[in-house]
Amino acid sequence: MKNRIPAIVLLWLIIDIYFFKAVETLSHNTSLYLAYWLFDALLAGTIIYSTLTRKTKIVSWLMALMLLSFIPKLVGSLILLLEDITRLFRGFPPRSYGVSEFVLVVAGVLFALLLFGITRGRHYYKVRRETLFFDDLPEIFDGFTITQLSDIHSGSFSNVQGVQKGLDLVNAQKSDVILFTGDLVNNQATEMDPWIPAFAKLEAPYGKYSVLGNHDYGDYMQWNNKADQQANLNRLKQVHQEIGFQLLLNESMPIQKDDQAIALIGVENWGKGGFHKYGDLKKATAHVPDEAFKILMSHDPSHWDAVTLGHHQPIHLTLSGHTHGMQFGFEVFGFKWSPIKYIYKQWAGLYQQSGLYLYVNRGFGFLGLKGRVGIWPEIAVLTLKRKYSV
Repeated sequence: MKNRIPAIVLLWLIIDIYFFKAVETLSHNTSLYLAYWLFDALLAGTIIYSTLTRKTKIVSWLMALMLLSFIPKLVGSLILLLEDITRLFRGFPPRSYGVSEFVLVVAGVLFALLLFGITRGRHYYKVRRETLFFDDLPEIFDGFTITQLSDIHSGSFSNVQGVQKGLDLVNAQKSDVILFTGDLVNNQATEMDPWIPAFAKLEAPYGKYSVLGNHDYGDYMQWNNKADQQANLNRLKQVHQEIGFQLLLNESMPIQKDDQAIALIGVENWGKGGFHKYGDLKKATAHVPDEAFKILMSHDPSHWDAVTLGHHQPIHLTLSGHTHGMQFGFEVFGFKWSPIKYIYKQWAGLYQQSGLYLYVNRGFGFLGLKGRVGIWPEIAVLTLKRKYSV
């Protein structure tokens, strides 16, 4: 992060200077100019200082302020750039007053949308539904419903009513089973202490099951020794029990319904690149019959391409999370975009390959940015249907 600060500040400065041309066109008030630059200078300086001194809680809020400042100016600057291209072919006349007004209006609208996302977006829960058809789904599981949660990040929570709103929505789905695909905390098991009673009230007739995510191991903070880190992980495993979730650690178990069953598989975190690879799908499926209908919980969606699709036993449905959809982007009329798409091939929603499905949950909580903009917190409800031949 420290190495990126000069580039971030430089980009911000360039955008600020360019956007300021619209302000200059509309006003000659020197007090306004001073306020414009003083705000950005103080914000940039505080971000640099807080990052270098590792004041992470302050940085999260400063990132939100930076987003409020940067994104509207970036979009406005793109409009100004288009105007400058046309000016180039017109002998470079003075800037249009109307275009500068339009730029400020667009920036104002974007600012309002961003402000909503940062102040209200973190608990603006969306229930997303998918119906999946399978030729070999056991008949008795036709219509079986799954509510998937992911990336709770309880250490980021502060609003009791906001969190309870999401939990009430989960129970309102009345799904057959609740599956949680990792990142219960940011770093420490104690983050869940205030939330245990609320999460323990989640209900599903066929049980609640979970796996670990990359943040659950405590790998992103300094510990006095390895024993303390292991003790934290052991405590987190107990927390899963206390909220009524059965934690699957590279293992499987059957979900039985009368005389038929489906295999639920859970692997520990496995991620591409620099992420730890604790997950062991071969071990987890060691006792799963080849002909079984299989559902896999695997926190990081990169595991699907890298490991799951090549597994000797086809995994009918994989449930993941991890990406958060970067908590920033947009989804309009079936089209979705987020910067995270340039990092993860599968980053939000449903994917299919050769009749096998992956669903990537956008996450229940938030981390880093104290809010969500366009990529809202998610409660996924998946309905399994048997495909009957006509």
